[in-house]
Amino acid sequence: MSAPKSTAGGAVQLWEYQPKPHDPVSTKTLGFWLYMLSDALIFAGLFAAYGVLDQPMNAAGGPTAMQVVHPVAAFWQTLAVLTSVLAYSLATVALKAGSRAGVALGILAAMALGLVFLGLELNDFVTLFAMGATPERSGFLSVFFVLIASHGLHMAFGLLWMLVMLVQIMRFGFTTEVVTRLLSLRLFWQFQASVWVCVYVFVYLKGIVP
Repeated sequence: MSAPKSTAGGAVQLWEYQPKPHDPVSTKTLGFWLYMLSDALIFAGLFAAYGVLDQPMNAAGGPTAMQVVHPVAAFWQTLAVLTSVLAYSLATVALKAGSRAGVALGILAAMALGLVFLGLELNDFVTLFAMGATPERSGFLSVFFVLIASHGLHMAFGLLWMLVMLVQIMRFGFTTEVVTRLLSLRLFWQFQASVWVCVYVFVYLKGIVP
């Protein structure tokens, strides 16, 4: 606070407002939050569509949810994605310490676990296709595959993003731009884990309830 000053009209001004410059990291992170809200709306629409089409009448005489969902197998996917989030969180701890090696190792571990998740999901799809449960079989299977595949594509994009960040960390270090992208990626990855937990509960656990 600066010393009191007199204005042109004789009134005493007790302080002078001095705006502080915006933090570029916080500003860009806020912008990414707004993007994530739009992504949340997409998944909300997919969950709503699944809730409507997850009915025996929409199975068209084909497999129902009880026949295509496997909660035990999906549990391992859930464990993989949550552990991947933990690994990336440890990378951000190393980021605070300024350790390039720590950040790189955390991201590599997160990538490995993310690949395990996608591998299990692809294996599940192959099994379903082998038993004739394909998207064009019924309205239920269409929305089932769209929901699961949409999340899988987001996970694949997140893995590609991690690969890009590894290159940028090694090349540029922890610049403002790089740190901003690392924090946005953390938000993105945690959001995908949250979506998958909803998928596991709403699709896989609910699917085995008669």
